Amino acid sequence: MNIYLINQIKYIKNFENRKITNLMETINLITIISIAFLGSFGHCIGMCGGIVLAYSSIKIEPSASKVSQTKAHLLYSFGRVTTYTFLGALFGTIGGVLTFNNTTNGVLFVVTGIIMVLAGLSLMGKIKFLTLIEHSFSSTSIYKKAFQKILNSKSNSSFFILGMLNGLLPCGFVYFFAITAASTASPIYGAFVMFIFGVSTIPAMFSLGFISSLSSATSFRNMMMSLSSLAVILYGLFTIYNGYGHFTK
Repeated sequence: MNIYLINQIKYIKNFENRKITNLMETINLITIISIAFLGSFGHCIGMCGGIVLAYSSIKIEPSASKVSQTKAHLLYSFGRVTTYTFLGALFGTIGGVLTFNNTTNGVLFVVTGIIMVLAGLSLMGKIKFLTLIEHSFSSTSIYKKAFQKILNSKSNSSFFILGMLNGLLPCGFVYFFAITAASTASPIYGAFVMFIFGVSTIPAMFSLGFISSLSSATSFRNMMMSLSSLAVILYGLFTIYNGYGHFTK
């Protein structure tokens, strides 16, 4: 009888743990999508809007059909998503190397959460955290030559390659999601995080290709940026809390 009760208690505990884990995964997914979607209308349009407007005027003929324009904008976005996915797998792998047990997992989560909070404050303009860690890869001669060559090409593949190059530009928002990918400690889940991030930014960048006035809608972009920055900070605090949970297991 005692063995039966013990087994039942273990079953209930495992069931509750699975429910909590599933809830946390759902919260993580919804948060990632929300931050990416809101931030894309605030941060991404400001950072990459010039590239979209440039290739829209240089690479797409004014007489091109809506179908051709749509294909071009989607190829560009898919290129960005591809780069982000590869970066996610890379950072997820790095995170996996750094984690061995509950203690190291907890340390990774807490450090990641702190960086997220700092990133959120930086996106708000309160501190200059992200500007201090940005790398000027885009200023190298190799990148500039490749970017210029692709920008002047009008082949379908050039839109995809341009998007891939765009995905390598230094960007605080990308850094935030790369850190999130690292916290998964898995190349698969890391790639998934960055994939979701990339897909969630498509509506804003795709719309900008057809509605150039979005780039000058400063008040709207500032509001979206504030909302996404706040979400980043809250998600950072949530990640720190998750990290603390690893220490108590």
